[in-house]
Amino acid sequence: MWQMHDVKWWEFIVRASVVYLVVMALLRMGGKRQVGQMGMAQLVALLLISNAVQNAMNGNDGSITGGIILASAIMVWSYIFELVTSRSKKWENMIQGRPTLLIRSGKVLPDALRRERLSVSELRTALRRQGIHEMNSVEQAILESDGFISVRKKGEKEEDFGWSGERNDVY
Repeated sequence: MWQMHDVKWWEFIVRASVVYLVVMALLRMGGKRQVGQMGMAQLVALLLISNAVQNAMNGNDGSITGGIILASAIMVWSYIFELVTSRSKKWENMIQGRPTLLIRSGKVLPDALRRERLSVSELRTALRRQGIHEMNSVEQAILESDGFISVRKKGEKEEDFGWSGERNDVY
């Protein structure tokens, strides 16, 4: 139960690190969506990834000690990424992505939707969830790096919205 079989303790750390970094890269390439915005295919892929990497991390060692080492290595990587992204805008953009302007002055930006793999119907759904039923009433809609869509309606002052000036970090 506690004794590890055929795997050295440091190998767990290497395995967990490699798998964590690869899965982070794959999820980053997957786009910016909150869990609630995931489609069925994305949710299934995420569940299958977690199952697929299990043996790669534990090397078929089912010991409690191995599990604790793996969990600790994953939490250390999570902490490192939080620390790095909180202190560097460059790393934050690279790891979490940059916000993307989707609507400007009531007009949808089709290239931005295509780049983010969003359909107009998905955008309309996200707007309706925020009580907005007409796209032409939107001054700006921004897909944030966490997958949330921030919206400023026409006529709202930027100061009321919490923005000061044009969003230079949005592309």
